[in-house]
Amino acid sequence: MATTPLTGVLLINLGTPDSPEVPDVRKYLREFLMDGRVIDMPAPQRFMLVNGVIAPFRAPKSSKVYKELWDERGSPLLYYSQDQQKLLQEKLGKDYHVALGMRYQNPSIESALEELRKKDVDKIIVISLYPQYASASTGTSTQKVMDIVSKWEVIPSISFINRFADDPGFIKTIAAIGRSYMEKEKFDHYVFSYHGIPERQILKASNGGYCQLSDKCCSTYNKKNRYCYRAQCYETTRLVAKELGLREDQYTVAFQSRLQARIKDPWIKPYTDEVIAEMPKKGIKRVLAFSPAFVADCLETTVEVGREFKEIFEEAGGEHWQLAESLNTHPIWIDTLKDMVLRS
Repeated sequence: MATTPLTGVLLINLGTPDSPEVPDVRKYLREFLMDGRVIDMPAPQRFMLVNGVIAPFRAPKSSKVYKELWDERGSPLLYYSQDQQKLLQEKLGKDYHVALGMRYQNPSIESALEELRKKDVDKIIVISLYPQYASASTGTSTQKVMDIVSKWEVIPSISFINRFADDPGFIKTIAAIGRSYMEKEKFDHYVFSYHGIPERQILKASNGGYCQLSDKCCSTYNKKNRYCYRAQCYETTRLVAKELGLREDQYTVAFQSRLQARIKDPWIKPYTDEVIAEMPKKGIKRVLAFSPAFVADCLETTVEVGREFKEIFEEAGGEHWQLAESLNTHPIWIDTLKDMVLRS
């Protein structure tokens, strides 16, 4: 009697240090920042910058922040990703096997793929858990999968879900989380803060030089700019705003987490920290902030947006800064992941 073919599903997220201690943080930073798609400069220059400047000086500072982030379950990025894996497995049932791999550190993409290989899966569906495609996130994860699988004797059918910035379920989940706060209190304004990347990476990905790195260029989402990270961020924002019934003057899009102090090339603008410092002067006192570049809470959401930006806003005269948590294990999001798999 023939058995039903088993489909493998590989969820990929960025990764996290094995612990918040300085050696583990330094190890994580070195692996992450030595990736040629993350810091896209010649290898010798990248090596000197990462190992001579960033890792030695940033690791102790980052360690302190990770210790604030760590809780009884460990790193939120890791355990929320594990929860998503478990819940998606329950939704999909016995005809699927869901594995989790982190691009940097553990569990590795290699170990997750080996898990699927040993299950003798008929095909693999890879979901990079970055809503908006960028070479430094989705691109490097996809490349890693292909590098590993290319060495297998038997290579199954593989498909990639490499962006879902405008997926209806993704949008509805963000809106549902935001609405839960809006029903309890009033806000003057809404900030959508995305992880930043260097402008040069946007231009390198531009199809035929189409990119203008301007709000005019990103005001529409189309075939030409569908892989432009900035354009995807604006499209996500427009769709969430529409779902929440927000006018254009009620929300702002900005970008965070830039390495401007160490890398002189400009990063995509506007910068979140600069934008929110000016808001109280314009009468904006109460803000609900979203981080739609992430599907699980992590250092960039909980600490940077939730705490550091709150301090900047309040020091500038703001009264209330509220972070809307990431998708984490929201039921709509888990259903959305299931739908992605079934459509593939």
